[in-house]
Amino acid sequence: MKGFGGGMQQLMRQANQMQNKMKKLQEELAEKEFEGTSGGGAVTVKATGAQVISAVTIDEEVVKAEDVEMLQDLILTAANDALKVSKDTSEAEMSKITGGFPMPGMF
Repeated sequence: MKGFGGGMQQLMRQANQMQNKMKKLQEELAEKEFEGTSGGGAVTVKATGAQVISAVTIDEEVVKAEDVEMLQDLILTAANDALKVSKDTSEAEMSKITGGFPMPGMF
């Protein structure tokens, strides 16, 4: 059974290294901005890797149209697009560390 202890220590060391890499990656991704657009670029929304909307840009031609419902839909679509890009990128980067093994509670 003595050999098992050494293997377990190695496994724990590897798990700790993976956890440290994942934490660092999460911190890096939280600082990055991801962009979503709608209406052919009429509305652009930026979101961070922490899933926070950081900016909204609306082409003034859309505002001149005076169609509030359309503008609301464009903003909603662009915001959801930005958040999806952020989440998908975060998951893809995390998968590189975990080797595709799902980590419960991470996302």
